[in-house]
Amino acid sequence: MALTELSSPEALQSFKSSNANALICFSATWCGPCKAAKPQLEALASEYQSTGGAVAVGIAYEHNLGDAVHSNNIRAFPTYVLFVDGTEKGRVEGVNFDGIRRMVDEAGCKKKDLGVGHSLGGAATAASAEDARAARLAKLGAPARAAPPPAPASASESVADDDSKPAAAVKDVEMEDAADIASGEEKPTDAAAAAADESMVEADAAAEEEKTEMVDPTESLNKEHLDALTSSMGFTLIRAQKGLLNGNGGTVEGAVEWLMQHQDDADIDEPIPFVPKAGGGGGAGGGVAQSYKCNECGKILSNMANLELHANKTGHSDFEESTKAVKPLTAEEKAKKVEEIKALLKAKRTEREEAEKAQSIESEKARRFMGQEMAKTREQMEREALKRDALMRKKEKEAARRERERLRAEIAKDKLERQANKGKLKTTLGADGYNPSAVQYDVADLAEGVVAPKKAFKADPKKIDEYITKVSSYKAGGDGQKCLKILLAYVGNVVDKPEEEKFRSINTENKAFKTKVKPFLGAKALLVAVGFKQNEAGDALVLKEDADRDTLKETKAKLEAAYAAY
Repeated sequence: MALTELSSPEALQSFKSSNANALICFSATWCGPCKAAKPQLEALASEYQSTGGAVAVGIAYEHNLGDAVHSNNIRAFPTYVLFVDGTEKGRVEGVNFDGIRRMVDEAGCKKKDLGVGHSLGGAATAASAEDARAARLAKLGAPARAAPPPAPASASESVADDDSKPAAAVKDVEMEDAADIASGEEKPTDAAAAAADESMVEADAAAEEEKTEMVDPTESLNKEHLDALTSSMGFTLIRAQKGLLNGNGGTVEGAVEWLMQHQDDADIDEPIPFVPKAGGGGGAGGGVAQSYKCNECGKILSNMANLELHANKTGHSDFEESTKAVKPLTAEEKAKKVEEIKALLKAKRTEREEAEKAQSIESEKARRFMGQEMAKTREQMEREALKRDALMRKKEKEAARRERERLRAEIAKDKLERQANKGKLKTTLGADGYNPSAVQYDVADLAEGVVAPKKAFKADPKKIDEYITKVSSYKAGGDGQKCLKILLAYVGNVVDKPEEEKFRSINTENKAFKTKVKPFLGAKALLVAVGFKQNEAGDALVLKEDADRDTLKETKAKLEAAYAAY
């Protein structure tokens, strides 16, 4: 093989010293561009070898070289370094075979002197182009075009020419003239000769195709990958081979991805045809890769740098080599392309600036709106706090007034009792002293010396709506809503579960009743209106046996509506 693999630093040094002109590719097994460019490197090595071995081409992988990579100042992969007599004459970083050829030409690398060649038949001179063409026409069965008649020459010239001609050549001419005279055929016209030329070209092409060596592409597949696809994953051998041949990178993952996409193809199980051997005998330049093709979008890319740029920009990863040459841009086309790119960049920059400006305006609007909303919320909270404080002070004043009236009534009662019992009291004060209670005293009757009995609390069922409206009017701190919720629970439990005895009694001594029901006008009156009454102990409200079920249901619906509308 023309491309020599250097497996150690010693092999690298030996290769440089044993070859006057050495082109070494410093590569890496993990480098994608290195892998893609290796076929072109092999073709270049074959080209230099076929021209007399002007330059020896080798490849060295970084995992085999160790510190030799740093000693050769390798900063990127692949890097192509040209050594002439062991001295570096130039280097090319990245895939750029035009640059490599230019570097070799500028270094003046000469072909080896192979001497004068001879044919196997001896020292006979090579046939002329006309003779070779006539021989090919004769091989195809077409009449040879007669040569133009020679110009008359002097006797001395004729003798000299006859002496200088080889015997075999003279004999051939005499035999061809005799055959023409014996056959009596006319000389072919130019049209016939042109048709014969076309036939000759087609025959030469067919002969070249026959000479092209065909090989089985599955022979180079990784056996471990085939075994994994067939034994472990259950694919048939033909499908596994096609997956490795057509998949991305020849890996198991790429093969599985390709098979998933093409498993329903009609020709998925057809045999794999043979392909021409890479770098084999037939053709001049027809199989040499001159560009790269993206199989996902069909774009032709002139070099590896454009391939990498296209892959990064589009995310495409399926590429192959192509024999189609990319026509280089002229100076005018390059200038036009540069102007187009500048215009595109300017448009994108303008668009980005406008978008940033609009976003800045929207952000400022949002900031101002949030500031205004926060200010409104703060003012609303302050107003609500002032209202709650005012209501609380009002409640405290009202409670203090009632407490003063109660104390005055107690004092008046004690005075009357002492007057009636010669200065003695029949009862004694408790340990808690004058403890406020919900019992209301008739101050006028006490002043007359008569202790008024407790009055029964009465409520009219027709005023249920009025009671609910009174409770709903308490807005400070949501007290009215809390009271409506408790009342709805009391009435709803009786309506939904009338058979449970625990819901027919309301404890008036618990904290919920004292803090959320008792202080609000209309709350206790609503419970009495729907059928509850005070028990004898005075610590609970009990539902009467003859309570109206329809009134309870209507009250429940009204409480639900009031709670929702609060």
